[in-house]
Amino acid sequence: MSTNGVNGHSNGTSHTNGATNGSTYDLPPFYKPTPADIEINNHKDGDKGKILFQNVNIFDSTGSDIYPGDVLIEGERITQVGKVEFTPNDETLVIDGKGKKTLMSGLVDAHTHLSWNNSPTLDGLTSLPLEEHVLHTAHSAKTYLDCGYTMCFGAASAQKRLDVVIKNAIKSGMIPGPRTLSNCQEISTTGGAIVPSITRFADGEDEMRKVVREFLSYGVDNVKLSMTGDYVHEFMGSEETYFTLKETKAAVEEAHARGKRVCGHCRSKESVKLACMAGIDVIYHASFTDEEGMEMLEQIKDRVFVAPAINFPFTSCTGEATPYGLTPEMAAKKGLKNEVDVACKAMREMHRRGIRVLPGGDFGFAWAPHGTYARDLAHFVNLFGYTPKESLLAATALGGEIMGHPEELGKVQPGYYADVILVDGDPIEDIEIFQDTSKLHAIVLNGHIHKNVAVAGADGQSITADGIPNKRTIYTNLPLAPEEDQKRLVDDFKQNGVGVDPRQM
Repeated sequence: MSTNGVNGHSNGTSHTNGATNGSTYDLPPFYKPTPADIEINNHKDGDKGKILFQNVNIFDSTGSDIYPGDVLIEGERITQVGKVEFTPNDETLVIDGKGKKTLMSGLVDAHTHLSWNNSPTLDGLTSLPLEEHVLHTAHSAKTYLDCGYTMCFGAASAQKRLDVVIKNAIKSGMIPGPRTLSNCQEISTTGGAIVPSITRFADGEDEMRKVVREFLSYGVDNVKLSMTGDYVHEFMGSEETYFTLKETKAAVEEAHARGKRVCGHCRSKESVKLACMAGIDVIYHASFTDEEGMEMLEQIKDRVFVAPAINFPFTSCTGEATPYGLTPEMAAKKGLKNEVDVACKAMREMHRRGIRVLPGGDFGFAWAPHGTYARDLAHFVNLFGYTPKESLLAATALGGEIMGHPEELGKVQPGYYADVILVDGDPIEDIEIFQDTSKLHAIVLNGHIHKNVAVAGADGQSITADGIPNKRTIYTNLPLAPEEDQKRLVDDFKQNGVGVDPRQM
């Protein structure tokens, strides 16, 4: 990716705004994870045969329309796409799409919290004892893969090394899960923590450098700065900013010096500008981005990624959080409903400007639980104005880009890793099809079959989705959830929840 001369803002060009007092921002080089960072050793001895997907409809994520053909996988890689001449043999497993099923790349979550434990409260994110928390996080990793997600970009960990430990376990083949880039606990300044129990505090440049260095020593791939508040919090609004430019730059410099990337929780307009100037690589939320911020993002759109994580505030306003003490009326009063409206407008504008926006919905809360990840793909269409095809490209091809290996991940092309899913239907015609995991008839990661209904069972039922019913998103004017939905959430809490029973809140 080019980082030189983007609209004249490289090589020391100054950009003046009120939040930054005319400071200079230079485009840093693009930091690319090494091949070892994304490799997975999930094949058993002798488990590197061939897989032929025959008579399928191919969505290759190059921008082409879906077309009929075959896809041959040999070992960990895709070797042929199109019409494959094939003589039946004992070394090749043939999966017939019968002309009705779509083969495509696995999906990405660009805002992954593997260790979020479906808590109904913010403080509950660390309510589990460490041993149980490790098990829950491992199960979340498997759930992502069960739902067709083969790429997870870590956005923060509830414990210091939990993301790293799980990523390494996946990488070694010890546990099933997607290709993962790990993150650390959130870093914030004094008074700036949304969830103190998952936050390390640093004030000033020296403390910021020290904390970043500590987390890098644990082996994280990404570093997370929690730069603003969040309207879900009782006292800290989304439009409040807690970092200075010097603190932000110090963190970025330390991470980039080690070849690692930095993510920022940036809901306020000021934080988006700070992130652009300091060289943050992935900007989360960006809800209140103003015109100046839009221009800055557009100027560095070949370097920066945005992941709005809209599902969490959206479901906070629909009534799905009501059993947990957050009604739509309360959400509106806090400012969440306004933030959803403003954020949707901002994402539409970013889409128009060609800024790279990726799905990933802050999943892992009681009303946005693990296993419901695919709701974000429909949000891109129904809230942000993407076409279904554009939503799928954001969830696949851009996934390869944010994972740092666009030449190996996110597309169905010869030479790419064999990370593919076989969908029983046409996702262009029905973007919500991914919300029904029984429609995922095959899931392949690194050339290894994780799921194949021809083997697992002819009924096509999903292996798991955390026990969460396959319920499609209803887009309305954010009403109260129907009584039966509230009962479902309470029942699900009783089965899988952590913390206080919502009926006693």
